[in-house]
Amino acid sequence: MTISAFELFKVGIGPSSSHTVGPMRAAATFVAELRQGGMLDRVAAVCGELYGSLAATGRGHGTITAVVLGLEGADPETIDPDVIEARFAAVESSGRLQLGGVHEVRFSVTGDVLLHLGQRLPHHSNGMRFTASDEHGEELLRREYYSVGGGFVVSADAAGADAATDAAVPPHEFASGRQLLAICAETGLSVSELMLANEVTWRTEAEVRSGLLHIWAVMQQCVERGMAAGGVLPGGLGVRRRAATLLARLQTDADERDPLRGMEWVSLYALAVNEENAAGGRVVTAPTNGAAGIVPAVLHYCRDFIEGFGDADVVRFLLTASAIGSLFKANASISGAEVGCQGEVGSACAMAAAGLAEVLGGTPAQVENAAEIGIEHNLGLTCDPVGGLVQIPCIERNAVAAIKAIAAARMAVRGDGVHHVSLDSAIKTMRDTGADMADEYKETSLGGLAVNIAEC
Repeated sequence: MTISAFELFKVGIGPSSSHTVGPMRAAATFVAELRQGGMLDRVAAVCGELYGSLAATGRGHGTITAVVLGLEGADPETIDPDVIEARFAAVESSGRLQLGGVHEVRFSVTGDVLLHLGQRLPHHSNGMRFTASDEHGEELLRREYYSVGGGFVVSADAAGADAATDAAVPPHEFASGRQLLAICAETGLSVSELMLANEVTWRTEAEVRSGLLHIWAVMQQCVERGMAAGGVLPGGLGVRRRAATLLARLQTDADERDPLRGMEWVSLYALAVNEENAAGGRVVTAPTNGAAGIVPAVLHYCRDFIEGFGDADVVRFLLTASAIGSLFKANASISGAEVGCQGEVGSACAMAAAGLAEVLGGTPAQVENAAEIGIEHNLGLTCDPVGGLVQIPCIERNAVAAIKAIAAARMAVRGDGVHHVSLDSAIKTMRDTGADMADEYKETSLGGLAVNIAEC
C-alpha cells in the first residue's frame, strides 16, 4: 500500500514523534471515540497506561505530558508549544482535567498515568491502554493503541497493518525499490514525477505542491528558531544549546577558502532543528522527530549551495524522499523502539540522500543508489538516549547523518547507478538487524551511552 508524503512529513512537536506526537494522538483518538459513542458526559475517571519503551522513557520523552494534553483534546500539529508546560501544570496542580476540552473529571497525573516498567503489550514496544469509567466505577470504554514511529498510531485491532491514505488506488503502486525502478523505466518518469502522480490520487496537484512547500516553510522556521535560542535544554542533563553560538562564529569567520565550510552550515542547521525538538518546539517529523534535522539540513544545503534551487526543487526533493521513506515504513520500521536508531536516523539519511540525488539530476537508479548508501552506513545504529532525553547522542547524530547524506548523494550521481547491494537488501538487513538487537539498545535507555556516559 502506497504511503503519502504527508504521512511521512507531518508538523508536530518535540521531543519525539513516537513518544510525544503518537501518544497525544492516541489519547485524543480515545476521547473522540467516547464522544462518538455518546459516553463523554458519563465519564467520571480516565486512566492511561504506558508499556514497553513508552514506560521506560516516558518522562524524558514527554509522553506523560502528551497523554494528559491529548486527553484534553490537544493536537500536536496545532497546539502552541509555548502553552504546553502551563496547561500540564494546571492539570497537575488542580487535580482536574478537561476531557476533550469540554468535560471536567477528577485526575491525578501520578495516579492516572501509569508506567508499567518491564512490561509490554503484544504487538509493539510502544503500547498504550486507555480506560474510562463512570461514577460507579463501571468501565465505559477500554482501548489499546500502538505508536509505531513517525507519529503513526494504530489500534490494537489494526496493529501490524500498513497505514493507508485512502481507498483510492494510486496509478503507480510499488512495494520495493526494485518495483519503483521498474515503473520508472517503463514509464520514463523520475522518482519525484512518479510520486506526484500517486499523490494526485488524493489531492490536486496544486494542493500537493502547496502542502509540501508548507512543510518546507515550517522546517525553515524551525531552523530560524533553533539558531536564535540559547541557554540549556530541559531535562536535567544540562546540555547547552550550541546553534546560536555556532551561527555567530560562522558569520564572524568568513574564510571562504575553507572547502568544508559548507558542511559546518549543514551541521548548524541540523543542530538547530534537533535542539528545538529537544526543547519541545514545533518541528516536522522527517520521518521521525529524533531524526527531524537531517532532511531540513540537506534542503538548506540545496538552498545555499546549489545555484538556481527553488520551490520546484523543494517539491521534487520531498517527493523523492517520501518514496524512499515509504519503503522503510512498509518493509522495515522507522521506530527506534522497534529497530534502533538505524530506523530513524538511518531512514532519514537515506531519504535525504535520495532527495538530493534527484535535485542534482540523478537518474532513478542513481537515486536508489544514494538511498542505499545512506542506509548501508547506518546499519546497526542503536537508540540509546542518555537520561531518556532526545539530546545525547541524538542531536549530534543528526548533524553527522546530514553530512553523510550529502556524501552519499554526490557519490551516487558520480556513478552510473550500478551497485552490488540493492536498497531492498539494505532495508531487509536493517529489519533483520533490528529484530536481533537487544531491547537495551532500542529506545529504552538501558544500554549503550545511556548507561556508560558517567564513564566518559
